[in-house]
Amino acid sequence: MECTEILQRLRSLSNPEAVAGLARFGISVKQAYGVPAPVLRQMAREIGRNHTLARRLWDSGIHDAKGLAALIDDPRQVTEEQMERWARGFDSWAVVDGCCNNLFRMTPYAYRKAVEWTRREEEYVKRAGYVLMACLAAHDKQAKDEVFTRFLSLLQKGASDERNFVKKAVNWALRQIGKRNLRLREKAIETAREIRKLDSKAARWIASDALRELTSEKIERMLRKKQANRLPSKKR
Repeated sequence: MECTEILQRLRSLSNPEAVAGLARFGISVKQAYGVPAPVLRQMAREIGRNHTLARRLWDSGIHDAKGLAALIDDPRQVTEEQMERWARGFDSWAVVDGCCNNLFRMTPYAYRKAVEWTRREEEYVKRAGYVLMACLAAHDKQAKDEVFTRFLSLLQKGASDERNFVKKAVNWALRQIGKRNLRLREKAIETAREIRKLDSKAARWIASDALRELTSEKIERMLRKKQANRLPSKKR
């Protein structure tokens, strides 16, 4: 399937009401068709992994095409230079989250970019750093606890950023790290309590929201059950 053909198909699925909905959620609609996410995922399944096509779709600048590009690109072929180039094209939280969750977290550069991007000033690039932390915490089951412990100090540093899309990403990462296991839950709770002391409205919101979830009985039960399931059964 050629890039032009796919763009035409996306255009044919344009929904003005959906585009208006995107705008209400703070998503850039300068070039958007409002194609639903399930439709994009179905298209991605039909297309399969295609690195070259993904780059062409991204270069179109169309919101829906960028989302599709992240779904079909091959993380094994993604370079660090490409990640930086796409980061310069971030124009909404939805594009950021789609790229990080569907593609970037599976590249060899994910952990390094997570750290690097949290030090950047551009709102969406900085968000991407924290979103990568959240996605890695949720999906990389083999990662050591120490990796996420180091992330916690970066979350504390970023918690005073009052920008909406940054503070929500910090909160997301903090909660996801705390939900990996009981040990990280305790460290995330400690971090949240330190964040709560900061003289920042954003920090207080981040801490309050994270503590509400991480200290709940539901999360504790879930993590205790997960830990019990991992323990080797005793010999009879």
